[in-house]
Amino acid sequence: MNERLQALADAGVSIWLDDLSRERIESGNLAELVTEGGVVGVTTNPTIFASALSDGDRYAAQVAELKAAGADVDETVFALTTTDVREACDVLRPVYDRTDGVDGRVSIEVDPGAARDTDRTTTIAKRLWETVDRPNLLIKIPATVEGLPAIADAIAEGISVNVTLIFSLERYRAVMDAYVEGLERAAEAGRDLSAIHSVASFFVSRVDSEVDGRLEEGDPLRGKAAIANARLAYEAFEEVFGSERFTSLRERGAHAQRPLWASTGVKDPAYPDTLYVTELVVADTVNTMPEKTLQAFADHGEVEGDRVTGRYDEARQVIADLEAKGIGYDEVVAKLEKEGLEKFDASWAELLDSVRSELEKA
Repeated sequence: MNERLQALADAGVSIWLDDLSRERIESGNLAELVTEGGVVGVTTNPTIFASALSDGDRYAAQVAELKAAGADVDETVFALTTTDVREACDVLRPVYDRTDGVDGRVSIEVDPGAARDTDRTTTIAKRLWETVDRPNLLIKIPATVEGLPAIADAIAEGISVNVTLIFSLERYRAVMDAYVEGLERAAEAGRDLSAIHSVASFFVSRVDSEVDGRLEEGDPLRGKAAIANARLAYEAFEEVFGSERFTSLRERGAHAQRPLWASTGVKDPAYPDTLYVTELVVADTVNTMPEKTLQAFADHGEVEGDRVTGRYDEARQVIADLEAKGIGYDEVVAKLEKEGLEKFDASWAELLDSVRSELEKA
């Protein structure tokens, strides 16, 4: 492995790729990234699938088969995406086996349109889990208020979950509580807790994009909010999974729900392109990166030790200083969640349009 990526892995950060396509799978690129590039997991979303479908003709044969079988747009999307994720799970399976299930994971998202519907989210999660039928799958469930019971339900059923679209510390604590509740219910049902895994995707760069837009050029708080927010999330993670409540579950084989730093590609070119990797190095975390960020870190990224623990007071001061300037934390994170859901809805619509076009051409 590249020595810079090796240093990142040695610091306790699992390197996941935030991208997937049939081209990556069939060309051997994904396998190469796993064997030589330090990648030990993959995350996907509707935007990624829409981009993959529009690039090249590797989906044409399956689309034609599905059309001949009478599949509609929704059924075709389901078949195409679950096929890619199943094959990616197979590529990552050696990592899953080597790490006792901690890594080697591939994520697939429930329909974003179900984000405000608990029962529908749970139903889709179960169908995805059964259809892909791989133990190293993670079902992505949005951290909406309505998504929280679905997270607990899925975990209780033994389904491993990637909770996505987390921006606020309050919601993150609710996510961890839902996970622990799910584990407690799974234990009551006699399930093997060691087989259940979860990560919590805490979004990073979008926080800076929103906050920086409210600050004047040259303000020393620019580029500080996202990292401060993530550091405080890790403090909450340590507290919850070091608690007496979780200790009893850990003794029965349960795993902590690791924080996953998502949206780690830098949006502002004024910042170092590895900012949200270097500044969030800490043990027991995942950093899912677009390939551009992964390549940048491999080329010139630096691991400067643990950049999170012991910096919690500093992080709280950043949030307090922003509040003093009239930038309310609660308002910012609420807006980001709303926009995040809108973006996923738009991406899902784009994916449906892309598939509809492919069906028409088939």
